[in-house]
Amino acid sequence: MSEGAKPGDPRFFTRSGPHSLAAIAVLVGATVTDGGKLIRGVAPLQNAGPEDVSFLDNRRYAGLLAETKAGAVILHPDFADKVPSGTVALCTSEPYVGWAKVSALFFPYPEPRAGIHPSAIIHPAAIIHPEAEIGPGAVISARAEIGAGAIIGALAVIGEGVIVGEDCRIHARAVISHAVLGKQVTVYPGACIGQDGFGFAISKTGFTPVPQLGRVLIGDGAEIGANTTIDRGSATDTIIGPHVHIDNLVQIAHNVQLGAGVVVIAQAGISGSTKVGPGAIIAAQAGLTGHLTIGPKARVGAKAGVMNDVPPGEDVMGAPATNSKAFFREVVTLRRLAGTGKKTTPKQGTE
Repeated sequence: MSEGAKPGDPRFFTRSGPHSLAAIAVLVGATVTDGGKLIRGVAPLQNAGPEDVSFLDNRRYAGLLAETKAGAVILHPDFADKVPSGTVALCTSEPYVGWAKVSALFFPYPEPRAGIHPSAIIHPAAIIHPEAEIGPGAVISARAEIGAGAIIGALAVIGEGVIVGEDCRIHARAVISHAVLGKQVTVYPGACIGQDGFGFAISKTGFTPVPQLGRVLIGDGAEIGANTTIDRGSATDTIIGPHVHIDNLVQIAHNVQLGAGVVVIAQAGISGSTKVGPGAIIAAQAGLTGHLTIGPKARVGAKAGVMNDVPPGEDVMGAPATNSKAFFREVVTLRRLAGTGKKTTPKQGTE
């Protein structure tokens, strides 16, 4: 974004509003005295004007608060006395959550444009709700079901028997087979879901592929990032729980189970039959071997190599992964040893 520019370029985003300050306050969970004031947009502190709402969540940017010209600012009560004159404080214990809700109010997701594009390829045995949108070049296979309000993007492929629930968003070039999607699932461009898992029986004569007979089950509100791959189960199902957030370029192997609210960040890989408990976080480029149990709300650090189970609530880092406190102690110890090492030179005549 260029200096001084505000979010929401009208070429790409549809704006709603204006909205009253009272309506915004209710959304945030704040109280205001002058609720009739109209707000027309959102903007960062340094770019906001009198008809914009902004937010402050990170103390590092507290210095910008005194200079802002925003009509209202979403912030923690601790900063309320630092809001300049003319700016309304919308106090909440979770400013960034409030900002997310208000941004979505002004820039809602596009509504489906019900209908099927003439270039889409629809099997006669497919079931498509009349309120769904099927984009250019999309392929909907036999016995696939597309729910009300769902959007199937350009060149997306929905395989035989796949169920796409209500209000799902399947973006361009996504490929989905052997899967059942709940409501409000988002699949970003290029994601592949339901393909064969990497399963082979190994013998002296080579590798024999094992038929992958499971499905991928995706819960309500889950998000699957661009170019992410999720293998279907072998004999059981691969399960992506409700409100799981999977970043771009992630690999989820067969029979993996991700509990509700799990977050998996870019380029992480989870091997077959590993179970990740609700609320756990798998950071970028972490690798998990197969048949592990990662406890609820555990956190796996970036580039960690996890080879053993992780208890609930535990933070692990490094390769092989270990408790984060132990990891940092090891790092400090190694650096101290390296710092105290003395360079020696061979005595004359000993070479």
